[in-house]
Amino acid sequence: MLLRTLLSGDLRSALIMLALSLPAIVLCLSVHEAAHGGAAYLLGDRTARDSGRMTLSPLAHIDPVGFLCLLLFGFGWARPVPVNISNFKNRRSGMAITALAGPAANFVTAFFAYCLYFLVGMVDGSVFMQVLGQFLLTVASMSVGLGVFNLIPIHPLDGSRVLDAYLPFSWSLKIQKYQPVILLVFILALWRGWLDILMSRVGVVIFRWAARFIGLFL
Repeated sequence: MLLRTLLSGDLRSALIMLALSLPAIVLCLSVHEAAHGGAAYLLGDRTARDSGRMTLSPLAHIDPVGFLCLLLFGFGWARPVPVNISNFKNRRSGMAITALAGPAANFVTAFFAYCLYFLVGMVDGSVFMQVLGQFLLTVASMSVGLGVFNLIPIHPLDGSRVLDAYLPFSWSLKIQKYQPVILLVFILALWRGWLDILMSRVGVVIFRWAARFIGLFL
């Protein structure tokens, strides 16, 4: 992402990417966290709503470090949405659905961003439309990165909450015990580019779904 462009020495491209990435990141993070809050609310927990987290306002969600990571590396996180699982009728499924709502919202956002990208490409090739197309691609890419990253089963990411919801408590304790090892494996995956490969493949799948969807109307 931006870090690679900066390291390449192409300052002009880096500035363009920065201009496109900043609003895209704000949108992706806000959608992700608002989806958590909305899912929890629909399942009976009003904690997120009462905390002002059921909003698309980035000021309610942005974590500075997570924001910077998403900007530089293409994956990151926001401030966790407060959830009180005691308000769910089924605590396990309620927590799992709430946790999955964020990544799912990001994948849906990527799908619609790709759809709009195809539609924009059918209009005249003005500079504005070209910039809009690049912005939509950036939104899609950031959304996929945020969704995939948060599904990794490392605390406090969403993937770990899904596992905790269904694994026996004794297993959860064992996994927490080996979190340092899991973290090292995760860092190795980042260093080897395995996470980039996974994000790319997920992005290609969503891209193809969007292309087929738009094709139904042409």
